[in-house]
Amino acid sequence: MDLKPTVIDLMRSPLLIIIFLFGCWLSESHAQSPKRLLEEVRDLQTKYDSLYSPGEQTFVFAGSSSIRFWETLPDIFPGVQVVNSGFGGSMASDLLAYLDELVLDYQPDKVFLYEGDNDIFEKKSPAKIVRQTRRIIRRIQKHNGPTPIVVISAKPSLVRWHLKKKYEKLNTRLKALCDKDPSTSYAHIWDSMLEDGVVKKEIFLEDGLHMNAEGYSLWETILKPLGN
Repeated sequence: MDLKPTVIDLMRSPLLIIIFLFGCWLSESHAQSPKRLLEEVRDLQTKYDSLYSPGEQTFVFAGSSSIRFWETLPDIFPGVQVVNSGFGGSMASDLLAYLDELVLDYQPDKVFLYEGDNDIFEKKSPAKIVRQTRRIIRRIQKHNGPTPIVVISAKPSLVRWHLKKKYEKLNTRLKALCDKDPSTSYAHIWDSMLEDGVVKKEIFLEDGLHMNAEGYSLWETILKPLGN
């Protein structure tokens, strides 16, 4: 006679159910905790500690890997010191946690923000993302005064196209947020990456998420004028 408990037997125990759910919660909490990115943030600090020159006109680009992989940023804004503090997997809550290290320490003359892409994928609501973005903007303005801030819309991508409606809702709310503040601009890059209402395949790398040079050229067309 087999006395080993089955999965069904285990799940009949209220205590085991609680332990199981708690374990799932801990796992998800750790996956979204800003602490998971501490080493990467320190690497960025080390990099720019040697490159950053106080007193020069400085633009900070902050956000996720779509910012991080934009290697031509310094060429787009000649004569401006560009700090690219983007890092893979970043969400608005992460940027909020490390705002001093990634943005404020560089005393920026202008800040470009790209968050929301990973947030939606991680099932955060558009309302929550906008609240966190508002807090980011307020902290920058409190620290630096009326610093011009450009909020970049979430982009469409091949692998996250099933989340289209949520991204569109987020972008609508981000625009509304920016419209309330004269020092904040909204850069809508979504439409430029579509053709006949569908994502352009040719502007992405093989992973269907990150952009190639052609994709970044679309961003450049929209964002470069906002650097003036």
